[in-house]
Amino acid sequence: MDKIVSLTKRRGFIFPTSDIYGGLANGYDYGPLGVELLRNIKELWWKRFIRTRKDMVGLDSQIILHPKTWEASGHVGSFADAVVEDTVTHKRYRADHLVEAWLKGKDEFKNLVVENMKVDELSTFVKKNKLMSPEGNPVSETKQFDLLMKTHLGSLEGEKDTVYLRGETAQGIFTNFKNVLDSTRVKLPFGIGQIGKSFRNEITLGQYIFRTFEFEQGEIEYFFDPEKEDPKEMLKMWQDAMWKFVVEDLGINEKNLRWRRHTDAERSHYSKDTYDLDYRFPFGWKELWGVAYRTDYDLKQQMKYSGTDLQYTDPHTQKKFIPHVIEPAVGINRLMFMVLCDSYREEAERVMLQINPAIAPYSVAVFPLVSNKPELVSKAEKVFELLSKHFHTYWDDRGNIGKRYKYQDEAGTPFCVTIDYESLVEHTVTIRDRDTMKQTRIASTELISHIMKNI
Repeated sequence: MDKIVSLTKRRGFIFPTSDIYGGLANGYDYGPLGVELLRNIKELWWKRFIRTRKDMVGLDSQIILHPKTWEASGHVGSFADAVVEDTVTHKRYRADHLVEAWLKGKDEFKNLVVENMKVDELSTFVKKNKLMSPEGNPVSETKQFDLLMKTHLGSLEGEKDTVYLRGETAQGIFTNFKNVLDSTRVKLPFGIGQIGKSFRNEITLGQYIFRTFEFEQGEIEYFFDPEKEDPKEMLKMWQDAMWKFVVEDLGINEKNLRWRRHTDAERSHYSKDTYDLDYRFPFGWKELWGVAYRTDYDLKQQMKYSGTDLQYTDPHTQKKFIPHVIEPAVGINRLMFMVLCDSYREEAERVMLQINPAIAPYSVAVFPLVSNKPELVSKAEKVFELLSKHFHTYWDDRGNIGKRYKYQDEAGTPFCVTIDYESLVEHTVTIRDRDTMKQTRIASTELISHIMKNI
């Protein structure tokens, strides 16, 4: 974990936010390489799940929605974690995480499922077993910690309206359900997907970008008629699509993935069945991507609170009903974190990110052999201009070739192209493969096709 964190900062993937002020807990910024990797993952997600499917449309809803949206969804008042406070340092910790840490190695509690414990049960357990904070200090009574972030609209004191930064992107889809029906020609079964920022008043520390107070979600609400489509088959369809995306598109090792079904106690009140696609992160198996059968709960709630008819009319039978929903929801930042963890390699003389070439921050880097020879630089610039029309291309003329290769290996760049003196005469270049380190001499006119075949 420490090595990954060090590399991602050193090479400009991820920086602690407000670093010059000492940072901000659970806040991170994405540097030059990180923003490219994140963007590539988002674009691939959008392509696979929205653009290439005839049963999907996209949406981009606001971050701040009408506050009644969150009353209807059940987030106001019930979207919370159980927390305790270190009585000496006053740092806050999730009670379930303290319990999980304390239970390690204690066989007598092996059947205890912490995810199933309610706030009062966690409180009793912490008190009975005299759990301490990670610093070894006593902790306070367990309290409920609201996860929705509040803010206000209005400029005059006393005239401000309380609103919330959205805790999920899903509700913007449900509130726009009628708009989508009225403005498009979609018919059941169909889905609405969006990628956007969500916010949670997060208190968990030490898991890097796995859990942050600001994050991006890729969410889909897939609507269907439960009398025509079997919910189990709908769930299986999306489970297969999720697995395929992670393994084939992102290039993740299957050995680091597993499905986990939620228990009845753990499952959200609105869900009839939920599965998590877990990934084995450096700190253990954790949820990467969830898929839930939300029934008709959300549309029914938004219809109740808004007074707007959100029923669907079957074009053939004219039957009116509220569709049911399957929701695959993923944190895009978690996808990126998984890619970084899964691609990290240490070899005898180098460190490498073996990122799938389809999503690597840069597809190819171009080097003039030396930077003080105008003829080599000019030739390399022409190659750069040629490649940059087709691929995200990096220019590097600093230091020796060995140092440039090392930099690109750590950046995850699949190919490096070097222009040398032979290039001036033969119009050939050397292309190096990141994974094998094999160097091949090819004509500069073959560069584009060579790289396209391998990404």
